[in-house]
Amino acid sequence: MDRPATTKRRVGEWYVDPDAGTMTRNGETTRLDLRSMRLLTCLVEHGGQVVTIDELISHVWAGVSVSPDSVYQAITALRRQLGDDPRKPAYIETVPRLGYRLIAQTTPWAGAEAGDAADPAAESPAGSKPVAIARRRGTRRIAWAALILVVVLALAFVVHAKLSGGTRSAASIVKPATTLGVLPFLDLTEGMHNEEFADGMTEEIIDKLSKVSGLQVPSATASFYYKSKNLPVTDIARGLKVSYLLDGSVRKSNGRVRIAARLVRADNSYVIWTNSYDRPVSDLILVQDDIAGEVAKALEATVVQQN
Repeated sequence: MDRPATTKRRVGEWYVDPDAGTMTRNGETTRLDLRSMRLLTCLVEHGGQVVTIDELISHVWAGVSVSPDSVYQAITALRRQLGDDPRKPAYIETVPRLGYRLIAQTTPWAGAEAGDAADPAAESPAGSKPVAIARRRGTRRIAWAALILVVVLALAFVVHAKLSGGTRSAASIVKPATTLGVLPFLDLTEGMHNEEFADGMTEEIIDKLSKVSGLQVPSATASFYYKSKNLPVTDIARGLKVSYLLDGSVRKSNGRVRIAARLVRADNSYVIWTNSYDRPVSDLILVQDDIAGEVAKALEATVVQQN
């Protein structure tokens, strides 16, 4: 398979170097595999235009027989690396029944170095007037922020001193929120070729649960830190600062997908809820949304009963 085009470009907030196989943003460098980089460069080359599934297969998997499911999984992985939200995309837009379109702005990045990409301000001369003005404004903002912080802390101290000698404060009688961590779902499909689908299911469930009133859920970034780490439940719960953990698995075979999920108490590792969901794989996005919604409703009822 040929290497992707070597033209360096800025895509949204990222500086993309296809030759090095990397993306850089604010000092953060992400390395893409060859497939993901070819997928990104194909979308960049057709910026603003819809690229069909067949066109993506021809460009990214040239000479290899794959199904549209492979395109979906690759797009999911690329979105995660870009930090893009498929529900409110800033980079890759899904065009139902047609394909995908790059909606982020792209500009040439000829001759730039990785160090420049880490700090876009470095593209302007250090002594230029705009940079100097920006620095002065930044200094003023920091000074004002420090002053406001001192005033707020002083007021908080006075209020606390008054309340501590009398009746309990309102905050002390508010029921604390329930905390629940979602661990990355395991891909138990034969050959383990559906990791992207399992990761996408995890992210969908986190998104659904984070919208449940009275429930606090750590971000996907925090949860995926524990992916493939063989640690006791209590250690993971302590790291995520949660009282419950949800884990599960994904199996896909003969056009159907089965999702198994279970809820565990962090303090004693007891399983307090478990269920499985069996669906035809007609539309993977709809399957993810459907199952994530059912898990969220079941857990909302279960956690309320436990607390």
